[in-house]
Amino acid sequence: MEMNDLEIDNLPNRITFFRMLMIPVVVLALYFTEDTPQQLLPHQHLLGHFACWIFVVASLTDWLDGYIARKQNIVTVFGSFLDPIADKFLVVSGLIMLMALDRVHPVVVIILVLREMYMTSLRLLALTEDVDVPVSWMGKWKTATQMVAMPMLMIYDDFLGLDLPLFGTALIYVSALLSLWSALKYSLSMIKKLQEKRAEKKKLKKLVKDGV
Repeated sequence: MEMNDLEIDNLPNRITFFRMLMIPVVVLALYFTEDTPQQLLPHQHLLGHFACWIFVVASLTDWLDGYIARKQNIVTVFGSFLDPIADKFLVVSGLIMLMALDRVHPVVVIILVLREMYMTSLRLLALTEDVDVPVSWMGKWKTATQMVAMPMLMIYDDFLGLDLPLFGTALIYVSALLSLWSALKYSLSMIKKLQEKRAEKKKLKKLVKDGV
């Protein structure tokens, strides 16, 4: 049976919807971790752990829906749009809440959020220009360090003998540096690809004009 690329109701999209539903859960859990009367939330200190594990589960669904989509060859217009949006909503919401809790410096949040906006615009341009610029290892390490740092900063306490505030803060700074480096590398690679494509078009026009 031929797949409808405009289909909305399929398993990968359902998983993506689930990830989006987890975003307000993470935000609310972090919101109530501080400045809440103890009598209202007697186990308030556990909310950071709850937010952490919900964030981890939501992050893992990003791999899961992509795996299922590739395995079952389910590639739809809606899924291609919603999946990256859900990822960015999850990460940006988490970063903003961590900044509000004074666990991440505002400059780091600005760097990471603006980088996401910048890279989204660049990838849209690459799609428009029909050029393929692969993601570098630095971009992958940026994502990895960020996705490890954020859960640590959500717990923000010693856990299994580890100083999570210290490790989380160090990793989020590493992620910010890698985000700048990878964005620059991606930009230079894209400029090179665009120049090569322009040169190829000019060469083709010249051959057509010369009647070759």
